Amino acid sequence: MHSGISYSIGELARRTGLSVKTIRFYSDQHLVVPASRTPAGYRRYGPEAVARLALVRTLRELGLGLEVIRRIVDRPLSLGRVAAEQVAALDVQISALRLRRAVLSAVAARREPTFEEMELMHRLATLSEKERRRLIDGFLDAVFEAPPQPSLTDAPQPSPADASPQPSPADAPPQLAPADAPHPAEGGLRRSLTPELPDHATEEQVTAWVELAELSLDDEFRAAVRRLVREHAGNRHGREGGVAGTPPVPDVVAVARDVVNTALASGIRPEAPEADPVVAALVTRCAPACGQAGHAAPHEWLLQRLEAAREPRRDTYLRLLALVNGWPAPEPVTPAIDWAAAALRARAVAG
Repeated sequence: MHSGISYSIGELARRTGLSVKTIRFYSDQHLVVPASRTPAGYRRYGPEAVARLALVRTLRELGLGLEVIRRIVDRPLSLGRVAAEQVAALDVQISALRLRRAVLSAVAARREPTFEEMELMHRLATLSEKERRRLIDGFLDAVFEAPPQPSLTDAPQPSPADASPQPSPADAPPQLAPADAPHPAEGGLRRSLTPELPDHATEEQVTAWVELAELSLDDEFRAAVRRLVREHAGNRHGREGGVAGTPPVPDVVAVARDVVNTALASGIRPEAPEADPVVAALVTRCAPACGQAGHAAPHEWLLQRLEAAREPRRDTYLRLLALVNGWPAPEPVTPAIDWAAAALRARAVAG
């Protein structure tokens, strides 16, 4: 006892703000020990019980379990070490809560979500890094039409009877790249389409990843992007087959975006006479990319190319990709394509 001061359990409850039931429970768990008992068996607590219960209450509010709290109040563990361990545990919980909130937010944003959609979104949000990589690789393999890569376990192994000395790396003949090896530009394009969800992703990044992963599983979207990649490859091969030393020619979508954006920003209507110079510049710059220089009906062929390249979900994919990777938001190309197509259509009819 300190100066003969002692408190009943009710007095201790008033001083600490804890209920009598909670203090009795902590006492039964030996987190706070009575200093004495009355002849009738009632517990009496010393002044140190007030500080001890305040510490126990704080630690419980921080989410620590009773066994850990017991070790702290009995001092085998330093408070700093326990706090650091608790911070790490909270980081895991926060990450899990962020995933849950992202999934629920995505579900709530839909007009009529189904349980199947919610289940898919939850599964996509909780994929491991390896599983995320496998999903995206499957999408990009389908888009770039990459052949399946055999694993090391699938490779045939020579039998001992067939074994023969192998040349050392220095003696081995140079290996030629296979005829269907991806072009370096194609590899760069593939990398530019690859999402990389960071370890400590924000809720916005997690939500974007779920939407992007769901989009990548859509067969129609895969087919549309595959057509765009083929178009890009065809333009590249055509450019590379041109005159040596000439600068590369951008594809029609990039040209349309660059040429048309000023007209869009200025509010020029595609069918207005003010759009004539813009359309003329568009045709002039796109003709080399399409191998159509001097074509008798330039508006028709360019219109066909732009309509084939129109895929609004490409803008969605690139926007989500930028969010996941922490890149600046890309400029959508669909408005430029629509303006250019409308302008070309008006002049094709007029011609």
